[in-house]
Amino acid sequence: MRKYLNRKSILAFVALFIVSASLFYTSTLAEKLAQEEKKKVQNLADAIKTLNKPTSNQEETVLASFILTSNNSIPLIITTDKVQIVDFKNIDTTQTKNTPRLIRDKLGEFKEMHEPIIADWGTGRNYVYYGETFLLTQLRYYPYVQIVIIFLFLIVVIFALSASYRSLQNQVWVGLSKETAHQLGTPLSSMEGWLELMRESDPDSEAAKEMQKDLDRLKLVADRFSKVGSEPKLQEENLAERLSEIVAYMQKRSPLKVAISLHIKEREIPVNISGPLFDWVMENLIRNALDSMEGKGAIDITVTNQPQQVIIDVQDTGKGIPKYQVKKIFNPGFTTKKRGWGLGLSLSRRIIEKYHHSSIFVKQSEVGKGTTFRIVLRR
Repeated sequence: MRKYLNRKSILAFVALFIVSASLFYTSTLAEKLAQEEKKKVQNLADAIKTLNKPTSNQEETVLASFILTSNNSIPLIITTDKVQIVDFKNIDTTQTKNTPRLIRDKLGEFKEMHEPIIADWGTGRNYVYYGETFLLTQLRYYPYVQIVIIFLFLIVVIFALSASYRSLQNQVWVGLSKETAHQLGTPLSSMEGWLELMRESDPDSEAAKEMQKDLDRLKLVADRFSKVGSEPKLQEENLAERLSEIVAYMQKRSPLKVAISLHIKEREIPVNISGPLFDWVMENLIRNALDSMEGKGAIDITVTNQPQQVIIDVQDTGKGIPKYQVKKIFNPGFTTKKRGWGLGLSLSRRIIEKYHHSSIFVKQSEVGKGTTFRIVLRR
């Protein structure tokens, strides 16, 4: 249940309950008011009959006259049994020059609204057709106005919650990144010293050279973490050269049965990027692909250079991602691995979208066949 009951869903349920209760209550009130108006129209018909009776006493006549004059809200039209209009009341005819046509149109509306009140006033059968008062019309439309207000309120609340959640995420990311960079500083300095001692004892050591490369990479990782909390400066870089270096570095540190291939036509593709942070994104995608392939397979990186953008596809032959998980993989904390914090792809999206004003998404994924991530760098 916790999977489905979050803040937004609870708000939606509360709003649905309020709207349903309001609709029911307003509908009940409108029905009661409609019944009261029907009784008033019946009283009007009885009052007219009383006035037409020659045997009516003075008290009856006064009461009937009072009933007739007190109706200043219910619109009604009186017709004969041959649908000839005899009289009408409470219908505004000041806005038109063709009063007979207006009355006929209103008569059609009233016929659709209510059954007529049948009255016999001694001169033949008459029919009293009536509409609804302005108050009753407002009451019928009130729930829809309320729905719109609640909907707008929900949008504002959800937007505020989302903004608060994103702000909290940003604080967590920045704090975590700064702390990680700080914690890496001490062991890196120590490793630098031990590596220098190795060079003194064996200047041509191949192991020392490779360790220096990894140490430089760790320094670069620490530098990346330190930059997450601040706005990086984008500089023009040769994307083809950076990708070639990343592929060469990751290939040496990949299983022997995994082939990483770079498909790129141009030798120079100038783009404005933050080099260290962009490398982080690419390494993270390649590392995830390596984890999903379990020691064997292929990773193909294809670059498509276009006038307005550069498209980078990272395709692997790994386990693939189920459809129900595709929308969640960029959420902080989501991971399918036994170990890890689930921040790699979340940080990658932050770097691409916020810092580079571009986009990253899952282009295609099929369980058992692999996944393709796409980065679109806008110029």
